[in-house]
Amino acid sequence: MNIRRYAVYYAPPAGAFADLANHWLGWDAEQGLAIAQPEWGLPAAEITREPRRYGFHGTIKPPFRLATDQSVEALQGSVQALAASLAPVTLPGLRLKNLDGFLALVPQGDEGPLRDLSSAVVRGLEPFRAPLNEAEIARRRPESLSPRQRELLAEFGYPYVMEEFRFHLTLTDRLAPEIATEAADILQRQFAPVLPQPFAIAELCLFGEDSDSGQFHLLHRAPLSG
Repeated sequence: MNIRRYAVYYAPPAGAFADLANHWLGWDAEQGLAIAQPEWGLPAAEITREPRRYGFHGTIKPPFRLATDQSVEALQGSVQALAASLAPVTLPGLRLKNLDGFLALVPQGDEGPLRDLSSAVVRGLEPFRAPLNEAEIARRRPESLSPRQRELLAEFGYPYVMEEFRFHLTLTDRLAPEIATEAADILQRQFAPVLPQPFAIAELCLFGEDSDSGQFHLLHRAPLSG
């Protein structure tokens, strides 16, 4: 498998929550397998195109190309070492929310420790990130960003890190309001029985984007043990 970009995500451990989320999106990133999507009265395949590519996840360090002077082995080793120095984060739970048109699960409670975790990972792995090229910068539409977001884009290759970080687990593409309302009702009913309470982030998960298919695969789990 040829990897085009890497990322560090949260991905739930094996269990009912992971199984249902993978089933909904139609992709098991850990097994690298496409899955038949459910018939819940929603056009699942049509409204999950973007999150299906990435697999069910919450971003800790956004996707990046590997710097030319770095290796995958060194990256994995650094993820492992960083995870060993950082403590797990536990929040009360997750809730479904409409985020500007797309549906996602977001944390309940104080997100400060989770933001600190992401900031440490973003900074700690920055030597592995290749600089953005002009096309990558343009895709972020810098003209639409705040001055601080443009600074973060220039420094870390992504505008929504550090104090701009907002953790979420995406379930749909951006939807028309009437579809979003219906989908929210159905997804709430389906996911409520399996949502973790408390919600714990106990690992850093290294993902890679297959340059052929565009799908993201879970490559390595590193326990947070600091």
